Amino acid sequence: MDFAHLIFLFLAIGVIAFLYSSVGHAGASGYIAVMTLFGLSTATIRPTALVLNILVALIGSFQFWRAGHFSWKLFWPFALLSVPTAYFGGYLQLPARVLKIIIGLVLLFSAARLFFRRGDPPAVTSPPLPAALAVGAGIGFLSGLTGTGGGIFLTPLLLFSNWAKTKQASAVSALFILVNSIAGLAGFVSARQSIPVLAFILSAAAIIGGAIGSYLGSRKFPVRTVSILLATVLVIAGSKLIFTR
Repeated sequence: MDFAHLIFLFLAIGVIAFLYSSVGHAGASGYIAVMTLFGLSTATIRPTALVLNILVALIGSFQFWRAGHFSWKLFWPFALLSVPTAYFGGYLQLPARVLKIIIGLVLLFSAARLFFRRGDPPAVTSPPLPAALAVGAGIGFLSGLTGTGGGIFLTPLLLFSNWAKTKQASAVSALFILVNSIAGLAGFVSARQSIPVLAFILSAAAIIGGAIGSYLGSRKFPVRTVSILLATVLVIAGSKLIFTR
């Protein structure tokens, strides 16, 4: 990658971190989409997305907690089994073609969530413990396997099941993303895989974008237009991964 392309990628990562962190996410699906469009290999994309996810999720968790939106009671049942399954998912090394299809489906799922985003439910109820444990385990495994933090699955589930309001779902998802991204990266490293230098180069962009976005998003920030734009990028990148060889 030449210097000009690196600069454009750096700026794109910063924008993605800003937009995603404003809704309590760390941006893994966006990073995957952008790096895919820049032609990077899946071997580079996966660990880089996890590193950037950890940094942005750490900042977002703090901002949403400080704003008073975090609920430990809602968080722990989903997180309990997700950490070991995320580690296992990160440890597995699937064939490149299989991994590309899985990541593509993750991106399309993210796009659908963003296109059909809805407001707060009129009332919320606590999730059944067995369901929360099972769902957390499944999302954790998929997050480690694909290099995402799982928030793209957890947030819509919390909202569509009427288990949380939007800001609360964002706060819980931010910390969920953090612990699963750490576990996924640990599994990846345990499989004797190296972290690309590119991940550290792009970290500055993710930190800056994540700090600004999560500060605004944890208080009041419109996300509808941003969601549609992000969804469009995800559809393009997801389709590219699934339908091209």
